[in-house]
Amino acid sequence: MRKVDAENRTFKDEWTDKYMFILPAASSKPLCLICCENVALIKSGNVKRHYETKHGSFEEMYPQKSAVRASKIIELKAQYDRSTRVITHAFTGQQRANECSLKIAWILAQHKKAFSDVTVVKECLNAAAETLLDGKLKDDMCEKIKKIPLSATTTTRKTELLAEDVLAQLDAAVQNAVCISLAIDESTDVTDNAQLLVYVRFPHKEKKEMCEDMLGSTPLETHTRGEDIYEGIKEMLTKRKINLKQVVSVTTDGAPAMVGREKGAVARMKQDNPDLIAYHCIIHQTVLCAILSEEFAEVMNTMMKLINFLRASSSHQHRLLREFLKEMDADANDLLLHNNVRWLSKGNALERFWSIRKEIAAFLQQLKSQKATQFANFLQDKHKMDVVAFLVDITGHLNELNLKLQGQKNSICDLMKTVRSFQIKLDIFKEDLQAECEHFPQMREQIQGERDISPYVGFIDKLIGNFCQRFDCFNLGHQLLLLIENPFLIREIRGFSKEVTQTFKWAHPGSLQLELTDLQADVALRRHFETTDSATFWLQIVPETMFPGLTKVALHTLTMFGSTYSCETAFSTMNIIKTKYRSRLTNEHLHMSMRLALTPFKPRFKLLAGQLHAHFSH
Repeated sequence: MRKVDAENRTFKDEWTDKYMFILPAASSKPLCLICCENVALIKSGNVKRHYETKHGSFEEMYPQKSAVRASKIIELKAQYDRSTRVITHAFTGQQRANECSLKIAWILAQHKKAFSDVTVVKECLNAAAETLLDGKLKDDMCEKIKKIPLSATTTTRKTELLAEDVLAQLDAAVQNAVCISLAIDESTDVTDNAQLLVYVRFPHKEKKEMCEDMLGSTPLETHTRGEDIYEGIKEMLTKRKINLKQVVSVTTDGAPAMVGREKGAVARMKQDNPDLIAYHCIIHQTVLCAILSEEFAEVMNTMMKLINFLRASSSHQHRLLREFLKEMDADANDLLLHNNVRWLSKGNALERFWSIRKEIAAFLQQLKSQKATQFANFLQDKHKMDVVAFLVDITGHLNELNLKLQGQKNSICDLMKTVRSFQIKLDIFKEDLQAECEHFPQMREQIQGERDISPYVGFIDKLIGNFCQRFDCFNLGHQLLLLIENPFLIREIRGFSKEVTQTFKWAHPGSLQLELTDLQADVALRRHFETTDSATFWLQIVPETMFPGLTKVALHTLTMFGSTYSCETAFSTMNIIKTKYRSRLTNEHLHMSMRLALTPFKPRFKLLAGQLHAHFSH
């Protein structure tokens, strides 16, 4: 077996012009000037593969043997030389210490930890070195740990550098993107400050995948009107050098300040970009579909009051309840409090109550208060308990839908497919209610003998109507969504092109029809589709030169946010960070910490460590 080390491979200067690679001094691994990554071997196949798979768009922007390419090579070389001026042979000890410091700051930020926690990290490193090592090894390791700059102040500065680096990567990727979409939400944080948060989604040219990241967040100092939100969005886009006409779609939570017909933020954005597609978050819409009737709402409210009475009215009573449930060997040791902010809260609270309802009834019998007696009587009412059993089952189904709709990187096609499936399930639920109640196990257990089920069937009918009203006329038609889900199943080619041109005014129906026919006839592409996901298929497999119209339509559709879930997640992160720092965190450092906790980009640690060392050496 031959050894690679014995092959004496040499780096060829032409690889710099062809593949943007150089060979750093005293290194055996070629380095890419574009992304600063190394390849394992000095081999033309390795550098070529890296260049073609990761930097395909670079070739389009800077063609071979062109003046712009030569100029770009000089610029990238100069940038690399500046960052590694003092790295002539190898990383020095202090540079490695700086890199350690950067990585520790990054890990703390990813886990939403306070800057001051670095002192604890240093203590842990020292304790580990003293325990695991002996003699000179221990002394050397402790000396190296001592050199790592770890203090709250230095970590704050390192965090700033990391945030600047990932933001620079985001800016470069967004500016090279063929299209982008936005998800916008406004919320009040734990310190009663209104915050506007914007997420961006776009096809990453170099990585050949959909990328989703926080574009920015800004405090709304006084009002949260449509004009205030619009100005905040415009300022954010200007700062990131994004023209509003580049934006394909915008997703909001449907609040009046967002979607008001004349003064809403979206209406103002449409004045700048008339082709902008705007729609209400799909998750919010499904929640709005499930509004309870007056009778069911009354029972639900009573249930929430009962749970709050036992859980939150008295800490002593709460302790007694937990001890009672423990003695009774109940299926759960406590009730769950309902929280209006959390989408799944009511369903989870009901489900927990139902599992220990008999123990709760017995506990209420022991209490002497008037309220406890009223709630005990409520639990003895058969009709009311029938309603509770139905609510436990139906909120369980709605929660299951909600969970499927949650998650980052879900395309609008994924969400609409889930909604369409649930609409079919509702018809099944309606038939099941009038038969065996297979899909309503709690209700089947609760209802004995003949009972009037018309109110429950009526509620399902209302659900079906609400879903039809909100989703049957959704912005994106079935045929257009099918292009992403499975383009080989589209049969109505003319209908497909009509749907596309209704959504995207720039699309040409004739070209789309011919391209779709060619695509469906391509056996190799059909095989690829069967073994990969839809985003990868359109971003990496389908050749854009052969199917330019279809590829453009697919990328624009994949770019669209189906919900504001990413914004909701970011607000949770914001509140966690704010809670840890109390009032000591400035808005600038808050947004910086959020960016590092949420970004999909990874900092270029060696590059930053080299810049730090060069700065301090100078």
